[in-house]
Amino acid sequence: MKQVVELFGTRADADGDWSQIVADQVCPFDHKKCYKTRKSNPEISIGTCTVQYPVEPIMICPKRMIDGGKIFRDVLHLLPRHEPGNDYHLIPEFSVPGGSIDFVVASVKGNDVVDFVGVELQTLDTTGTVWPARQRLLIEKGVIDPEPLEAKSYGMNWKMTAKTILVQMHHKAETFANLDRHLVLVVQDRLVSYMQNEFDFDHFSNPAVSADTVQIHGYGMPDRPGTERLGLALSTRISTDVAGIERSLGLRGSAVLEEESILGALADKVSESTLFNPLVSDVPASASLTFPAAEVED
Repeated sequence: MKQVVELFGTRADADGDWSQIVADQVCPFDHKKCYKTRKSNPEISIGTCTVQYPVEPIMICPKRMIDGGKIFRDVLHLLPRHEPGNDYHLIPEFSVPGGSIDFVVASVKGNDVVDFVGVELQTLDTTGTVWPARQRLLIEKGVIDPEPLEAKSYGMNWKMTAKTILVQMHHKAETFANLDRHLVLVVQDRLVSYMQNEFDFDHFSNPAVSADTVQIHGYGMPDRPGTERLGLALSTRISTDVAGIERSLGLRGSAVLEEESILGALADKVSESTLFNPLVSDVPASASLTFPAAEVED
């Protein structure tokens, strides 16, 4: 039977005050109310971070990926212009030709941005509904009384998720290539495997080559018994250039912005609130993504 693995950032087999966890409805990764709500009752946050499919854990919420700031520390080597004494800043939702980048990790000297790397997050989109699995967990935890549950379940939309994110990466990669900067796609390792099997990925460098514009980081979720949540471990790094993304999809596009414009726009967003310390296990409170209201369930 398919199950919820992590709810509101807490693994299903962990001890804890589950009544309080569910009442608070707080996402521990951005310290705000979980944005996934029900259409029928938007006051109720669903809270599902990770689910079982078919037997392995699959992250279904992008915010789950920012746990401890690890994914941002894992891109610091792609800032070759960074020098000792510079500060790191983490800027969410930065607009470039082709769309918005989830995060930009920037190296800042004084008031000047000297280098930056774009970071895109993508988790698996689900089909069906996770709600019955969520309710079964809360019944087991004694949070709610037993109730009749629908037989509906959930699946994973592998094909649409993979194609959508690759098209988006293509739209943005040319901008980064023309600026001689990197764009990193952060996904689960199982999605990387799917893309390698279903798309033309033979020309991707494995392991990744730092000179390539497009970097794909795949993360696994190792078990950490006795802890609040599963781990997050970088297990796959592959890379390519803009032509490689085009070859995968058979698409061509053009989106170029002058470097000076990018650096100036980033500098306008740099502040004390965006400071990122890679030595601590948290990210700035400002590093919060906004997701569309369509992220709801019946």
